[in-house]
Amino acid sequence: MRHAWILVPAIIASVLCACATFSQFRFEQPTLELDAVQVNGLDLNGVSLTLWLDVFNPNDYDIPTTRVEADLDLEETHFGSALLDESVVLASAAHTRVAIPARFSWEGIGVGARALLEQGSVSYKLDSKLRVETRIGGRTLNFQNRGEVPIR
Repeated sequence: MRHAWILVPAIIASVLCACATFSQFRFEQPTLELDAVQVNGLDLNGVSLTLWLDVFNPNDYDIPTTRVEADLDLEETHFGSALLDESVVLASAAHTRVAIPARFSWEGIGVGARALLEQGSVSYKLDSKLRVETRIGGRTLNFQNRGEVPIR
């Protein structure tokens, strides 16, 4: 019986260490919002934009991204797709602004382009994918957002 009491603290310490180790592998999906659309330039071929994303990482560790893909509709007109194929670190328990450069041709974006040039904000739909590397391996996170976004 005396040996059993000696083992109790060792068992409790082992359980606490295991819980701390498993908490390091917990993953909570970040949130992603389209923060702004910045017009960089217009020419005969189309429009150059920067899509500014606000990504919140709720985890207690940094998460590197390896790829960000975005399909953008403005004023219910499909503008096209944008790609950021470089690493961005999402800081732990913080918001990170991510800039995705995009170039869209004039073909098929007439209504959206008019709203883009005439208004201070536009309605949008954004379908995006973030490829992240977590402590438990890589994964692709899918996001769908709708709303109003300011034009800069």
